[in-house]
Amino acid sequence: MSKHSILGMVYMLQGFRALGEDMDSVLARFGMDLDSIDPAAEIDRGLEMRILTEAALRIRDPLAGLKVGQHFALAGYGPFIMLLMTCDNAYQAVQVGIRYQDLTFLFGRLSFEPGEHCSALVLTPPALPAAVRRVRIDGEVSGTVKLLRDMQAGLGTNIGPERLEMPYPMPLEAAAYEEHFACPVSFAADQARIWIANEYLAIRMPTADPVAHRMYLAQCDALLQSRSQNGDGLAERVRAHLSLFSDYFPVAHEVAATLGISERTLRRQLSVDQTSFRQLLDEVLAEKAKKLLGGGSLSVDAVARRLGYAEPASFIRAFQRWTGTTPAAYRRATGADQGR
Repeated sequence: MSKHSILGMVYMLQGFRALGEDMDSVLARFGMDLDSIDPAAEIDRGLEMRILTEAALRIRDPLAGLKVGQHFALAGYGPFIMLLMTCDNAYQAVQVGIRYQDLTFLFGRLSFEPGEHCSALVLTPPALPAAVRRVRIDGEVSGTVKLLRDMQAGLGTNIGPERLEMPYPMPLEAAAYEEHFACPVSFAADQARIWIANEYLAIRMPTADPVAHRMYLAQCDALLQSRSQNGDGLAERVRAHLSLFSDYFPVAHEVAATLGISERTLRRQLSVDQTSFRQLLDEVLAEKAKKLLGGGSLSVDAVARRLGYAEPASFIRAFQRWTGTTPAAYRRATGADQGR
């Protein structure tokens, strides 16, 4: 899945702008204007991730992710929401939602975790730079909970979460999370979980319609097909995604999940393009290393740490493999040696 509805990005950027953040200058770097974006357009997932990452780096409000999640409108999901509303019951709607999640605005991956009294919608976040991870997770969890609450209006009951788990350390603003979600919230989980009482999942949908459901299934299948990955430009999308990181770099299956394809498909298509994930990662690391060394302000040890190497010797060997020279020799050749 190489494309995404651009509407999810528009909702998030509008939410950030409503909080007083400068989103216009972010989009200007990509030749885009928030007020002139066609909401019916589709956007490459890698490009969308780069834009939202740069936007998140501008955010000052630590609760911005929670707040922008409230900007996702039910109508924006198109035939996907009608597919859910015409299911027989809430449990089927959850299962169908997971099956067709590529038609949502999520970058994380949804799954279902059954329990004795409550079951969980599990959101596995994509690999993201630490500086933007929390705001992105908050936005996706908040938007998913809002979708559940918007749907409850048609059910005539409350299918809001019983409790939530968030996959990062407890922030100073933890109390605001329980106020926002109106349920207990815990932190430091391995994944995000939205726990829902099983009794709600058994509720019959008052809008259930088998005939209409088949029609919306066909529409959603057609949308998935139209956005299917064809492999063109995949290497550049992988390279662009890896360039977002420092200190830690995602592995192949994490990048594949972010781009909406399987790891096997990613590796096969890169092979067709006569490259590999390892080669692309090395190219990104080499380029970052050259820029950091050329700046002259960091020691070789510091550059190694910035690129995620625990030992400087490992970085030096890798740099020699990439460039044929040592970091110190490269620094001298570029005139950036400051006696380090």
